Amino acid sequence: MFFPVLLRRTLPLLVLLAPAALARAQSTSLHQADSAYRAGLAALSRGDLHAAQSSFAQVVRLDPAAEQGHSALGAVLVRLGQLPSGIRELQTALRANPADHSAQENLALAYQQSGDSARAIPLFRADLAAARAAHRTLPPGILESYARSLASTGQLAAATPILAEAARARPSDAHLQDELGTLCALRHNWPAAEASFRAAITAQPDLAVAHLHLGSVLAAETRPDAAAEWLEAAQLAPDNGAIQFEVGSSLAQSGQDAQALPILQRAHTLLPASPQAASQLAAVLQRQGQLAAAIPLFQQALAARPDDPDTLINLGMAYTQQQQAKSGIPYLRRAIALAPTNAMAHQNLAAAFIQLNQIDDAVTELKAALVLNPDSPELHYNLGLAYKMQDNADAAIPELAAAEKLNPQAWEPAYVLGLLDLQEGRYTDAEPQLELALKAHPDNGEGWSMLGSVYSKLNQLPQAQSALEEAIRQMPDASDAHLLLATVYMDEHKPDLAIAQRKLAAALMRAHMNEQRALVATHSGNALLAQGKLDQAATEFRNAIGFDSTYADAHRGLAAVYQRQGNITQAAIEASLATRAANTAASPATNSASPQP
Repeated sequence: MFFPVLLRRTLPLLVLLAPAALARAQSTSLHQADSAYRAGLAALSRGDLHAAQSSFAQVVRLDPAAEQGHSALGAVLVRLGQLPSGIRELQTALRANPADHSAQENLALAYQQSGDSARAIPLFRADLAAARAAHRTLPPGILESYARSLASTGQLAAATPILAEAARARPSDAHLQDELGTLCALRHNWPAAEASFRAAITAQPDLAVAHLHLGSVLAAETRPDAAAEWLEAAQLAPDNGAIQFEVGSSLAQSGQDAQALPILQRAHTLLPASPQAASQLAAVLQRQGQLAAAIPLFQQALAARPDDPDTLINLGMAYTQQQQAKSGIPYLRRAIALAPTNAMAHQNLAAAFIQLNQIDDAVTELKAALVLNPDSPELHYNLGLAYKMQDNADAAIPELAAAEKLNPQAWEPAYVLGLLDLQEGRYTDAEPQLELALKAHPDNGEGWSMLGSVYSKLNQLPQAQSALEEAIRQMPDASDAHLLLATVYMDEHKPDLAIAQRKLAAALMRAHMNEQRALVATHSGNALLAQGKLDQAATEFRNAIGFDSTYADAHRGLAAVYQRQGNITQAAIEASLATRAANTAASPATNSASPQP
């Protein structure tokens, strides 16, 4: 959610200068000072600040005690951006005349513009109190600057009504309405913030930042139209890198990576040196599986912010996801050194160790993560799996049970618990766990096969038959499920159906064996082809086809041999057979041979 601190827009500096003459005596220098003062006022009226500065500086030289001269010169210097010099002149004026409201307001504005809100606030407060006592209203610009000073020091509750008063005085000022909405949003007053942002858009429909802010408020209210406002902001400001970045980040944080990606890509183009833009784009690419594109962007962000734990964690995990865990581990170790209480860093380092089969190290990291986040069902589940990989069922079961208790909706802990119970022969314990897992996640053919086996062990034959038939429906080529179903049919005194299932299982096992032989022969053929041994490669590819005539890679290899031998016709035939075999393998499998009771 993007709600920045109030924007420091430069407001017109109010110079409330009395036109009274400076003559306190009839000396020549005072007459000259009076003339210079009037010349300065005339220059101000026509907008010539440099001429006004020159005239008021002459006033101060001619009559150093003239409070109006210091006040006017200070106001002009501040307007010209010469804040230190302007502040000194205004301080001099106020020392001479503490009741000079013009000097007081201008000094408060100068402090506010220089970022010294602590010194500006008392002056604004006194100015407002004096105005109310005199039943007059401060100009909106003064109120706005006062509110901005309060907000910059965290006094949002005090700033809001003052800024609201300024907004009521200038209802058509879209930027002022947007600032008021930002204050309300920072206080989580969503209805008031929405009203102010909509007022800003009504006043200026093409104000991109107001659409951006309105989208964030709608998102906070979980309204479905938030994305439309963000996208409108991006469309209105296509060359504003900051807005493109905020829109893309907001979309990404709301789970809309597909829409965020092109906007973040544009933000990165507009802000090529921004580590934030690079990192956010990389994170979206990482979530979408585009790791080769994400890693250089993470590296770019890390070069600008080498001690940023989040970037280190994401980069380390990206390498792990790309099956390069060894490259990712140093980044994850650095992240932990910088942020030892970051549970995600420990968890991702554990994943990298598991990929390298360093299970003991993974267990250590998962334990460290659980100390930091003991109520994480994911961490308990991962630690349970790591213990299972160590064949340590006694340690795995309590962790999996904790994961199941913390997140009853997750099916994975129940499934693994059921598998462990099955392996240990605890069939009565395995049954409810597998049933629970399959109820939550029924598209698990292997799970149905295991549940069928459990039912069979418990002599619950109808349930076993039903579970195994579902396993075969999902995995028609799984020979184990056919063999288990054959055993159940025999126990149910259905010998014909049992024989049919055993025949199917035998055929599947032969097919699997032939496929493995074809795979080995094809690998050998590819190696020989790479060495230029065409005749020997062709023999291996033909052997593979002899084992499995539908093995597409073998036909492709033989086509490559024929192509290099100049036998174009045979090459085309083998390429066609490869395509036909690949299409057949990709088509949905059927199980028409599976008999029904």
